Amino acid sequence: MNNVVSVRELRKSYGSEPAVAGVSFDVARGETFGLLGANGAGKTTTLECLLGVRTPDAGSATILGMDPRSQRKKLFERVGVQFQEARYQDKITVDELCRETRALYREADDPAQLLARFGLTDVRTQAVESLSGGQRQRLFVVLALIPRPEVVFLDELTTGLDVKARRDVWNLLAEMRAKGMTIVLTSHFMDEVEALCDRIAIMRKGRIVFSGTVDEAVAAQSAKTFEDAYLAYAEIAENAENAEGASYESL
Repeated sequence: MNNVVSVRELRKSYGSEPAVAGVSFDVARGETFGLLGANGAGKTTTLECLLGVRTPDAGSATILGMDPRSQRKKLFERVGVQFQEARYQDKITVDELCRETRALYREADDPAQLLARFGLTDVRTQAVESLSGGQRQRLFVVLALIPRPEVVFLDELTTGLDVKARRDVWNLLAEMRAKGMTIVLTSHFMDEVEALCDRIAIMRKGRIVFSGTVDEAVAAQSAKTFEDAYLAYAEIAENAENAEGASYESL
């Protein structure tokens, strides 16, 4: 298998509290991979360590065969990222932010076309801070896609979007995946995961408690729906930890 993301025994603690406790997974080229779990399960910390935003305490992670910390500049010519809690300078407009982002890359898509695709043309001259939550979320996805990434990381990509906007994002990502782009995403929406993901990993308290396809998760739990299966995995993990006397909280 041609893996473009490889994570091995990744660990990260804050003080005495482990946020990520030995996470390992691979993502193949052209695959859409979902990293799932409740708030505090360790998803975002895992992504931040994988992307070099945070330094892991142990373990390793590579993207496109490169180390995200020592080869950061070269790597991010080929990777797009959208974090749920993105922060940008005050008063910057949508158009200015898109032009600044495009200037960072030798090859990039036309931001105007992406803004039109996401229904943001009318707010190009507005300050980012004046946008609604849904408009900001769409803008952050646009910024992640500007560099024509080979791999894109999307953290809760459709939070705050209405039904039509969510479907539009899904359709665009499906098109880009069909062209060979690899997608790693986190999501709390089970219908989104079912629609987009080839494989998933479910996290609980910093550990992966299931890895496989949506259908495999449903079958393994003899569940009626994927949502039922997802909740069952979380409950099983919680009960096992309680039985072992585990007391930590993951971030």
